[in-house]
Amino acid sequence: MKRLALGVALLLTSCARAAPVDPAVLAPPSQGGEVRAQLPPVNLPADDGPHRDLTEWWYYTGHLQAAEGRTYGFELVIFQANRRDDPPGYAAHFAITDNTRGQFQFHERTETGKQVHAGRGFDLNLSGWSMKGGGGHDHLKADMPGYAIDLELSSLKPAVLHDGTGIISFGPAGDSYYYSRTRLQVAGSVHDHGQQVPVSGLAWMDHQWGNFVSGGGGWDWFAIQLDDESEYMLFFLRDAGGKPSLPYGTYVAPDGSSTVLPPDSFAQRSLGSWRSPASDIEYPSGWEVRVGDAVVVLTPTVLDQELRTGESTGVTYWEGDVRITGTKAGRPVRGVGYTELVGYHR
Repeated sequence: MKRLALGVALLLTSCARAAPVDPAVLAPPSQGGEVRAQLPPVNLPADDGPHRDLTEWWYYTGHLQAAEGRTYGFELVIFQANRRDDPPGYAAHFAITDNTRGQFQFHERTETGKQVHAGRGFDLNLSGWSMKGGGGHDHLKADMPGYAIDLELSSLKPAVLHDGTGIISFGPAGDSYYYSRTRLQVAGSVHDHGQQVPVSGLAWMDHQWGNFVSGGGGWDWFAIQLDDESEYMLFFLRDAGGKPSLPYGTYVAPDGSSTVLPPDSFAQRSLGSWRSPASDIEYPSGWEVRVGDAVVVLTPTVLDQELRTGESTGVTYWEGDVRITGTKAGRPVRGVGYTELVGYHR
């Protein structure tokens, strides 16, 4: 789910800089699905907006093309943490993969004291990094030295409620709401080292929130967008000892209908590795993914797409633009995607 991804570990450590986490005030873990059964259903577009839960994030990744052939990957995420009656704490990450230059760059920000206003849509702003929208029509802006984005996004499919209901269980860690917009049409511009570059492309959005906590461990998450207009969301959780625990998967058909994938119907294996010269963490690099009648290979566009977020969430992770080739139902297929790797520092 792209996101038990960072938010869990991050928010419970990071925004904690502004809103310290006292284990005594955390929501109790779920017991046998009882809490999950009591949760109200997802209500869109109202649930596009912020909540008062412990942990929440809005997470965008995407692929941009310019007319002259330049291509970029981007990541923009805002995390929100609520503790006690304190004002919410926020952390944000912005990253650009400049495939033409073969370079990756990221930046991070934190803020506190903003008020949460539940309702239709969201309007989040961290010192000029902004996310605004709802109902599958969103506007993103962010900047860092050398790069900036100004993008309009429109969903080409309905929101996908993962696990069928949009509520997934992490067992003792708690339960989480989770939905995605798996095919967003993008138009706008990238400010690239002083040049304004018109771009278009394809993006993915995850929204997750709930009263869940992290017990350590890690995960591999894959967002796969194929050229037959289908998508897969796959993630593989590992426990604190590094052993596989919970796999989740969703298939989204070209018509927008979605199917929960049985855990034994998909698998992934790494095809190589890459060691970060900055963190000395060794990550898998390149993957073969088998899911249903599809066998695809995911190849990073740039090997080094590592974020080291010591000024915001305190987590070092790899999140990167990938290109996809393979077969589906015996026919050649291509696509784009994003992969997130967390917990490889052990």
